[in-house]
Amino acid sequence: MTHSRYTVADVMTTTVVTVTPDAGFKEIVAAMERWRVAAVPVIEGEGRVVGVISEADLLAKEEFHRHRPGMMEQMRRLDDTAKAGSTHARELMTSPAVTIHAGAALPQAARLMVGRHVKRLPVVDNSGVLRGIVSRADLLKVFLRSDDELASEVRREVVDSLFPVSRHGIQVVVEHGVVTLSGTVRDSSLIPVAERLTHAVEGVVDVNCALTGPVS
Repeated sequence: MTHSRYTVADVMTTTVVTVTPDAGFKEIVAAMERWRVAAVPVIEGEGRVVGVISEADLLAKEEFHRHRPGMMEQMRRLDDTAKAGSTHARELMTSPAVTIHAGAALPQAARLMVGRHVKRLPVVDNSGVLRGIVSRADLLKVFLRSDDELASEVRREVVDSLFPVSRHGIQVVVEHGVVTLSGTVRDSSLIPVAERLTHAVEGVVDVNCALTGPVS
């Protein structure tokens, strides 16, 4: 049984706004404003990602513009105070960048974002060269799949594969991403498997499993 698993390549944006390590503060802010992005990868050479600059990296300059931190605050917030005095991408960026490969599964990308507290990931090849970018919003695109599309995949990948004999008596109904399975199957031990595999279909919000075994 082979499920068609969505990967980062299926949802990532391939046109990416980038800056070089020598880009100045105002140039970075202007690029973010012009293209309406909240972060930009920093690349060098043939496109190798060396860091990422987010709005948070830039806000330190605004925060400390009129407020000179005391010695204790400087010691407690070394990264922020250092960035407040920086003028170029190489000093402002967060490095090394947290990146991911295009072939990674979407749950892997989601776990990485949550674990590293980032909202987007540069997508790189094996040489670290930028190929795209994936955001939290991109990972949610699978939930835009139509109910008909989900029903077709559940029937093909779950019902037809698990229950080749009972399949014609099984109903698959999808409403707003919630899948309901109903009907009678010969092998009741496969019912939990069917529920688990249906949950695993990309874009499924929830599963109501009303399958039953043969009446004794």
